[in-house]
Amino acid sequence: MNKSGVCVFGSLNIDLTVRLERFHAPGETVTGRSFHTFTGGKGGNQAVAAARLGARTAMVACLGADANGDMYLRALEREGVDTGRVARVESETSGVALIEVDDAGENRIAVVPGANACLTAARARAAREAIASCACLLLQLETPLEGVIEAARIAREAGAAVILDPAPARPLPDELLALCDYLTPNETELASLTGLRADSDEEAEAACRRLIERGAGAVINKRGAKGALLVSRAGVMNAPGFPVNAVDTTAAGDTFNAGFAAGLVEGRSVEESLRLANAAAALSTTALGAQAAMPAYSEALALLNKNGELGMGNGE
Repeated sequence: MNKSGVCVFGSLNIDLTVRLERFHAPGETVTGRSFHTFTGGKGGNQAVAAARLGARTAMVACLGADANGDMYLRALEREGVDTGRVARVESETSGVALIEVDDAGENRIAVVPGANACLTAARARAAREAIASCACLLLQLETPLEGVIEAARIAREAGAAVILDPAPARPLPDELLALCDYLTPNETELASLTGLRADSDEEAEAACRRLIERGAGAVINKRGAKGALLVSRAGVMNAPGFPVNAVDTTAAGDTFNAGFAAGLVEGRSVEESLRLANAAAALSTTALGAQAAMPAYSEALALLNKNGELGMGNGE
């Protein structure tokens, strides 16, 4: 089978975003600065980011048979994402996320899964062709775990690289870890998965090794503005981040995963793919909204070239 491109198996949400000066305490009412409706969800975010970064991208997901679903499907198609495996579920509403963003660029999110809860193992099997034909499968944890495991199994059996963002954090079976070529937790998720502190590089490395002992191929600890720390059986690689004026950190982690996958399917080295991921993630924080600030490939390359990484522009 000719394998190419990225397949994203995961969630699609409509994000209802309120901008606030500060987060409010329980029982307190505050006045918001602005309100916006965006397309989001970790799966959709990864798909849009990968497509903008030049990767041929297919989406496997579920939407409700409602106006929000119509809006999201049109948005994916405008980005050039293959939506042939996005199911419409008559009995469910499309997923919704309620997002607050403060003036420091931090966020708080509450999610109503809706149709995302229908992305089961059976739907993964129904999408076998799309999953098995990709070079890289992107996964997250906003949909049922049984479906995530089945999609990972199909991809692994077909020889695709499996990248799992373990967010939102939840206990993971060793069966799933063993199917992952790359696991990409942030510091909070890494600590939650292992029960170990992950504040310093040394602590993060020890926690990553705990997950490798449980079966993960490699662990990439996403460390925000500090960049990323990759730990594998072969060694440790530290990829520094890029300083930018962060406005909204929503979906920076999703953009990172998409950038890493886009680099790999383009044939770049792991190190180059990490740098592309860091550049794309940094740029994604410079405007409000999950997908609004996700960069084009040319924009990510411009940031890399600005930092003296000219080889990133021509595949060398």
